[in-house]
Amino acid sequence: MGSNYVTDPLVFLIDTLCSLYILAVMLRFLLQWTQADFYNPISQFLVKITHPPLRIIRRFVPSVGRIDSSTLLLALVLQILANFAILAVKGVAISILALTILSFTDLLKMVLDIFVYAIFAGAILSWFAAGSYGGASSLLYNLTDPLLNVCRRVMPNLGGIDLSPLAALVLLQLAKMMILPPLHELAGLLS
Repeated sequence: MGSNYVTDPLVFLIDTLCSLYILAVMLRFLLQWTQADFYNPISQFLVKITHPPLRIIRRFVPSVGRIDSSTLLLALVLQILANFAILAVKGVAISILALTILSFTDLLKMVLDIFVYAIFAGAILSWFAAGSYGGASSLLYNLTDPLLNVCRRVMPNLGGIDLSPLAALVLLQLAKMMILPPLHELAGLLS
């Protein structure tokens, strides 16, 4: 049994637990930014699990317009700590600037993935439960409608067939392909 026998499960645990909490923080930010229903049970769950650290950070970091900068700062700090812990377990040294860029890149990828999965879920939900606005579906529509509305304005009307989810998915994939690799390369150069 090599060193991977211990490090791989530890890295998996650190990555999974931290990613789930960072996902909750980013969902809280995105739902607040898109002005989703605050009284939705899912929104209430996200608020309750992310409130303790945010209560402290909000004393020092004010919001900037509609952007809750304290939530973004919390997500970035948590991602930096998670990446630092994973790299430390693996025995990899990295500069703080490279770690920050790597963590920012991971957060950006998470946001793009959230939108991709939300658009997929909303499209599938529209096939089976068209017009239903339950707890999860209303949040999905609140989250994806701003992006889909931009695509709907650009896309021609095809007589009842909405291709805006497809256009949004193509744009999100292009963003992942054009923005993330240069940031990863920059982090690699700085480490």
